[in-house]
Amino acid sequence: MEVIITNYSPTVRRRRLSLKLAELRQRAGLTATEAAKRLEWDPAKVARMERNQWKRPDLHDIRLLCDLYGATEDEREALLKLARESRQRGWWADYSDVFGSAYPEFEAGASFVRTYQALLVPGLLQTPAYTAAVLRGGDVLDEAGVERRVQARQTRQEILDREDPPTLVAVIDEAALLRMVGGPQVMREQIRHLIEMAARENVTIQVLALDTGAHPAQTTGGFVILDFPEDPSLVYLETCTDNLWLERQPEIQHYTLVFSKLQTLALSPDASVQHMAIIADRIDT
Repeated sequence: MEVIITNYSPTVRRRRLSLKLAELRQRAGLTATEAAKRLEWDPAKVARMERNQWKRPDLHDIRLLCDLYGATEDEREALLKLARESRQRGWWADYSDVFGSAYPEFEAGASFVRTYQALLVPGLLQTPAYTAAVLRGGDVLDEAGVERRVQARQTRQEILDREDPPTLVAVIDEAALLRMVGGPQVMREQIRHLIEMAARENVTIQVLALDTGAHPAQTTGGFVILDFPEDPSLVYLETCTDNLWLERQPEIQHYTLVFSKLQTLALSPDASVQHMAIIADRIDT
């Protein structure tokens, strides 16, 4: 199958397919259980489909649902197209041993990525040496494991180089820039890389200075907001043992408000670049 490294994300297509099927069912005035019973399916099958709990949507099932819901010919073709596209193979399939969540799959389909990080440089902006140092600091991987994950991270970063890249807005706590991850040379190169990336039209970096004091994300920690061209946004939270996706509108609004406040408190993009340059120059050789 084709390997995809573009803004085309089979995972996002599956999510959209699930949402559209739910919309058609509701328009037809049926519950998920009623729809399943009419098709003589397992009572929970339709609900699972609408929760995006599938990997390879069955085209025959989609046709049956379209018939049941009274979909128009255009709606039917659009859903079947989504189903076919969602069966493709994304680049992350080659790194199933590395990624513990579907995050790279959703990130690949996002048009706008907003992230706040308190302890580390955001993954999309890390240098290979910095990534390796972070992984070695975890003290749970051998060198082969470290190299494998560094390669996966670099591949993930290619979304910023594609023809139609997402817009990335990153607010980075100054503490993450002052911690000597990997030593002075690695950290100096990492900060200079941030400065180079900030020069791109689709990348904005703001530093949340230490003298800012208390701020809204002190209790939330790092998070990412992913916005999509046609689908609802998602918030992603990561811990050392688990990953959490938030998609209810009040949750999205809360994190959007927190991020907006962080941007207001942080240094401006231009001032952030100047501040990062000063930090890099002060790092001892």
